[in-house]
This record gives sequence, structure tokens and C-alpha cells, in this order.
Amino acid sequence: MRIAGLLASVVLLVLVCVASIAFGAKSMPLSDVWHGLFDSDGVGNDVIVREVRVPRTLLGLLAGAALGLAGAVMQALTRNPLAEPGLLGVNAGASAAVVSAISFLGVTSLTGYVWFAFLGAAVVSALVYVLGGSRAANPVRLALAGTAATAALYGYINAVQLLDSAALDKLRFWTVGSLASADMETIAKVAPFIGVGVVLALLLGRPLNALEMGDDTARALGANLGRTRVLSMVCVTLLCGAATAACGPIVFVGLMIPHLVRAITGPDMRWIMPYAAVLAPVLLLGADVIGRLVTRPAELQVGIVTALIGGPVFIQLVRRKRMAKL
Repeated sequence: MRIAGLLASVVLLVLVCVASIAFGAKSMPLSDVWHGLFDSDGVGNDVIVREVRVPRTLLGLLAGAALGLAGAVMQALTRNPLAEPGLLGVNAGASAAVVSAISFLGVTSLTGYVWFAFLGAAVVSALVYVLGGSRAANPVRLALAGTAATAALYGYINAVQLLDSAALDKLRFWTVGSLASADMETIAKVAPFIGVGVVLALLLGRPLNALEMGDDTARALGANLGRTRVLSMVCVTLLCGAATAACGPIVFVGLMIPHLVRAITGPDMRWIMPYAAVLAPVLLLGADVIGRLVTRPAELQVGIVTALIGGPVFIQLVRRKRMAKL
């Protein structure tokens, strides 16, 4: 059943990728899409297909998988069903570091963005985790710490952008999250980091299963708690840092997908991870396609669409958690 569901998810992902390439802000016949993919002349619609839609789809695949896996790892690590990189300040930390690098250090290349994004993600994720209760990872304190860090960091980001018009022009898409700036150079630079993070996340399935049962049970099962926590934070930093450097902070993907996956697979992280890696890009690319179609010929950024979808889902999860305590 789980294997069949995973195969069905892969088929769904392929269909969404086809839709991402076939449909966009500019309407074009499917014959032109086919020509651009397999018999390109390098002019007209062929350029849009090859140089805009294909890189955009590939970046959506990478960023979606990164955010879905990061959310699953963070929820297991903190034993908090509301944990998500965007909600816990990880994406905000990466964005704040990138803004600082551009405004104060004159960094202009994506390679520089990536390293600063990693640094910001690592510092904020460690800070929020410590403030949230460290070993106990108290859900309430963790959520409060993440909310406070996110608010403070986005206040800082907005202040820097208002004071530096050049930074505002360069970083406007970061404030909402977008796949619109995708190109093959960007993909080539972030893909190795996301690849390492994906492999690490898949390898952490078994120890995270033990960690979710509580520290005492995990120790009894032979899990190395310190190593698991450190590797998990490295994993989240790699995935979120690379995804944020490439397309800005996109929230709620890492929150919604693990909950959807658990309804299919149960609590086993060894199955949650591959499902999340497949279904999160489905959500991200699907939201991107919706954003391109609903406001033609303009575009609604994917970060706005995921927020519109994820906001009600988050409220429902909070209500369900509160009701379960009554």
C-alpha cells in the first residue's frame, strides 16, 4: 500500500511538472511547448520554454523537496506538530543574512548568497531550538521563540530595505518567495547542497523514529541523541539555506506536507521522508502554476499562494491540537 501510494505520488509529480512547463503567464499552444522542449530553434516561445519554464520547474522540484523534508525533520526533532522552517525563523534567518550581505558587504553573486543563507539559517535555528527548551523542545516555548525571532528578523529586513533602495530592488522577491528568477546557473549552485541535505534526511529516518518516542526510550533503543540532533540541524540548515538562497522564504510547505503524509504512511519517518520529498514539490509547483494562471498576464508569487493555502491549514491544526487537550 505504501509503495503503491509512493508510485502514485511520483506520477502526480510528473503531471504537475508537465503542467508547470505547459502553462504560464503567457498562453501558448501545446505544440509550441513540445517544439520548445525537443526541437528548439532558440527564438520566440522556444526561449520561454527552455530558459524560463524548464529552470523554474527544476527549481520548484529542488526547493519543494528541500522544504518538505526540512519540515518533516524539524517536526520529528522537536516533537512539535506545528514546527516548520518558516514558522520557526529558519527562513527568516537565512533571508536576514542575505540582506545584510548585499547591503553591507556588497555581495552580488549567488555563491555568496548561499553561504550567508546557510550561516543565517544555522544561527537562528540553533537559537530558537535553545530558547524553545533545548532537549525538552517544549512546543509552546518553541513556537513563541520562533514567532519572536521571525518578527524581529523581518522587521530588520524591512528596515534595511527601506534604507537601501538598491537592496530593495535586488531582494524584493525574497520578501514573498518566488521561482520567477530561476535559471540553470542558480540550480547548479544550490543542487549539491540540497542533494546532501536530502540524502542526510533519508538516512535520519530510523534515529528520528526513536527520538520521537522521547529521550529515555530513544536511549533504550540505542539512539545517539546528540549526534541525531546535530545531524538533524545540519540537515535543516542545508535544505532551508539553499532553498531560501535560491527562491526566498516560502512558508507553510514544510508544515502542511508532513501532516498530509502521516495520514497516508503513519508515523514511520522512513516512509514520511520519501513521501515528503515527492509531495512537497507537487504543492510548490502546483501553487506556482496557480499563481501564473489566476492573474494572467501578471503573476502571483508562489510564496503568496502557499501562504493563502497554508494559513487556514495552520489554524485548523492549532484548533485540532487545542481540542485534543480538552
